[in-house]
Amino acid sequence: MDDLKQKYLSAIADASDEGALEELRLQAVGKKGEVSLKMRELGKMTPEERQTAGPALNALKDEINSALAAKKVALEDAALDARLREEWLDVTLPVRPQRQGSIHPVSQVWEECTTIFGDMGFAVAEGPQVETTWYNFDALNIPDHHPARAEMDTFYMHRAEGDERPQNVLRTHTSPVQIRSMQAQGAPIRTISPGRVYRADYDQTHTPMFHQVEGLAIDKDISMANLKWVLEEFFSAYFGTKVKTRFRASHFPFTEPSAEVDIQCSWENGTVKVGEGDGWLEVLGSGMVHPHVLKAGGVDPAEWQGFAFGMGIDRIAMLKYGIPDLRAFFDSDLRWLRHYGFASLQVPTLRGGI
Repeated sequence: MDDLKQKYLSAIADASDEGALEELRLQAVGKKGEVSLKMRELGKMTPEERQTAGPALNALKDEINSALAAKKVALEDAALDARLREEWLDVTLPVRPQRQGSIHPVSQVWEECTTIFGDMGFAVAEGPQVETTWYNFDALNIPDHHPARAEMDTFYMHRAEGDERPQNVLRTHTSPVQIRSMQAQGAPIRTISPGRVYRADYDQTHTPMFHQVEGLAIDKDISMANLKWVLEEFFSAYFGTKVKTRFRASHFPFTEPSAEVDIQCSWENGTVKVGEGDGWLEVLGSGMVHPHVLKAGGVDPAEWQGFAFGMGIDRIAMLKYGIPDLRAFFDSDLRWLRHYGFASLQVPTLRGGI
């Protein structure tokens, strides 16, 4: 016993690293270690011999384990001291840069639109995304036979069997908010309605869920000239350059007269540049609010008149930042934003610049 004790305590004290220490542990108290093998011999001894040898072996095992633990702590402390002597850190250096998240381009353009129109006196109005067919279609003078009411274009909500009430829909535009705003506030009124809308379509320029911003202004002397000024002011602020607009006669059930609006642009190597050249690009629909729509909103068309317009937030974001596929906003790794120059923490200014 004394020989084993002296042998292993000396070897443990001389161990130079944790690998050597582990090897000594296995040799001494491992499953096949010398002390472990001697403890197995206790069964062959007489009771008298076991009374003497058993406690001695347990004490030897405990002493070796204690020596191993103490030596391991000493080796770890020595390794730490060596690292502290060899390694150093200049605490006066600036911290390493860390990537930060950025505002999604759709959210950013949403905020830009709110800021620019707010500068022109438009308040933000909101409404439910699940609408009644009356607010989504009937109040907007959209007849029963209109293609927009077809199930291939509009998401209709499920009805319980026997429920004869008109079906609710996922709103196809934010125009119902204009009706709700007129009912709540009356005239005069000047609002924009940004929000999510839903249509059953999916390709490079359409997604089942997208975003619109619609504007409404009602007063006693409002005309198409006011509409043109508002839109040119908006686009000039949004694109950061003077932008001309062109109105083309069109038809929408909720406006009369109605107009598609184009903005001035040029095309170079497949890239569109807004505010220059002799080309035109359609960006939105607009017109003077139809008398039937005014009546649905509780406004007397004999006393009041106004204009309305609507555009896709996602599409004007694509146009400004050169993003070719609308689906990229929703189903892509957001690292693609850096490819289009979207750095971190870009915040829209009052004039919509970046």
